[in-house]
Amino acid sequence: MPDADLSAVPNGDRPALDAAALTAELTAGSSLWRAVEVVEAVGSTNAELVARAAADEAEGLVLVAEHQEAGRGRLDRTWTSPPRAGLTVSVLLRPDVPAARRAWLSLLTGVALAEAASEVAGVRTSLKWPNDLLAPDGGKLAGILAESAGSAVVVGVGLNVSTRREELPETGTSLALVREAPVDRATVLLAFLRAFERRYLRWVQVLGDPVSSGLARDYLAWSSTVGASVTVTMPDGSALMGVAEAVDWDGRLVVRTDAGVVELASGDVRHVRRSTSRP
Repeated sequence: MPDADLSAVPNGDRPALDAAALTAELTAGSSLWRAVEVVEAVGSTNAELVARAAADEAEGLVLVAEHQEAGRGRLDRTWTSPPRAGLTVSVLLRPDVPAARRAWLSLLTGVALAEAASEVAGVRTSLKWPNDLLAPDGGKLAGILAESAGSAVVVGVGLNVSTRREELPETGTSLALVREAPVDRATVLLAFLRAFERRYLRWVQVLGDPVSSGLARDYLAWSSTVGASVTVTMPDGSALMGVAEAVDWDGRLVVRTDAGVVELASGDVRHVRRSTSRP
């Protein structure tokens, strides 16, 4: 479907988020979330919560920035978004699970984001391992960054909601562009955080087991990486090609190459074609 023309949408259609209202709605009946804080601008929501985690801030704090001035993605990439055009949100968690299982937090976050996009915007998205939410045409809707801070983990999300075509990088898109209609940021945020809580509490209850929690099954249902031919760019710049066969118990991508099976805990995955055949 063609992109919607949102160039004439006035800035008034990007209302500010109401922290008090969000906190009241989110915390009612919640056993995880304590408060939603909204700031007009911040260098990085993740960096702010990492610092607060080091100062013994309790689990369950949500920090949202209307504008993030020094946002970071994986591999030290930058994440920028016009003020009030997207959701830039980080959450502070203290999961009592084995350290190796913490890699599943990024994947859990992706599933919750996919569910929220489907519920609120009616957009069927997919997940590219390990941290991207993609539109049906492959455009990037969101990125996820999880960072450890002692016993805590801070998970940050940057989601394009009402971002216009001219405000996006070539590979990016937004929920409003895909839906061809406005999307309310507050509604998306609440749907995401509620979906996250349901999955997170179940996952922690079984000590991070992705199978008995149902997380592994549901992640595979949203994944556009598993079963596809991929090129993986490694941190040292080298590349390998193969077929992504699975995500293992610790959240690593299992890729079958000509040289054998490789389990990847990091790397930059780029799909080259949708195929279960060997490249």
